[in-house]
Amino acid sequence: MMPERIADEAILSAVDDGFARQVAFLQELVRFPSQRGEEHAAQSFMAAAFEADGYAVDMWRVDVDAIRDLPGFSPVAVSYDDAFNVVATHTPRNATGRSLILNGHIDVVPTGPLDRWVRDPYDPVIEDGWMHGRGAGDMKAGLSACLYALTALRSLGYQ
Repeated sequence: MMPERIADEAILSAVDDGFARQVAFLQELVRFPSQRGEEHAAQSFMAAAFEADGYAVDMWRVDVDAIRDLPGFSPVAVSYDDAFNVVATHTPRNATGRSLILNGHIDVVPTGPLDRWVRDPYDPVIEDGWMHGRGAGDMKAGLSACLYALTALRSLGYQ
């Protein structure tokens, strides 16, 4: 087994190697309007990316009635009748050690009046090292980081 410092450096290097692809993926993801009720195309894009990387993908409709009485449930004021969850699963060659769950959401807050925007909110632009566009920070960057962190780890043989 590699010493911890060497392993850390290898992981950071693998993340750096995939960073341009991660940013390009995030730009594509930001282009999908995904306000509450409009998430389908963005969810399908994520599912296709997971499938392309060899993950088993499951999509299912959110059933509010089935979770209403569970601990931690928060009342909802909008309909989830047409909302789906996407779960990607990696099955390791050897099922030993601990599991890792990465979680996020793809819906974004409403844009508000478009005349208040300098540019189209779904046209991701990078200025001074920052990506601007609806969802670029919350939470689409997190979803992109999850996918590409796993890609980096898998490229090094981690299971």
